[in-house]
Amino acid sequence: MNVIIETDRLLLRTFTIDDAPLIYDLNLDPEVTRYTHDPIKSIEHAKEILEKVILPQYVLYNHGRWAVHIRRDLEFIGWCGLKFRAEHNETDLGYRFKKSAWGKGYATEAAFACIRYGFKKLELKRIVGRAEPANAGSCRVLEKCGMNYIGDQVIEVHPARTYELFNPLIP
Repeated sequence: MNVIIETDRLLLRTFTIDDAPLIYDLNLDPEVTRYTHDPIKSIEHAKEILEKVILPQYVLYNHGRWAVHIRRDLEFIGWCGLKFRAEHNETDLGYRFKKSAWGKGYATEAAFACIRYGFKKLELKRIVGRAEPANAGSCRVLEKCGMNYIGDQVIEVHPARTYELFNPLIP
């Protein structure tokens, strides 16, 4: 297990191709994917997402979406991390958690740790976060992490509330 970030309750580690069943299972719950518009159709599709989207970010940018586990028992509860989006020339904070992990502060804990990692370790100047306007829980996570709402946009034909945070360590 290649752990990148440790918090009080969580471990964030790099995904491997063998994690396709975890990605697939996470996305089976329609409530989890209600606002994401990217259902995973099969374990093969999950492998394709890992191979083409998630794993290349580790090599190209030294960051990406990381698997999130509860430290106590190593239960997989979702993912969180940073993703460089070349089409917008920005680094995006994203997260997705199993419904059983909602309402426990895990998303905020993981997201805040990723922001801290991005600013301190990677020396990123700015991190952006987006959520559908109707996804109040996700918007709250971004706000709890200190991100500032900068407006609504349409991203890939979907409405999005956009938040940003600048690195306080870079003038």
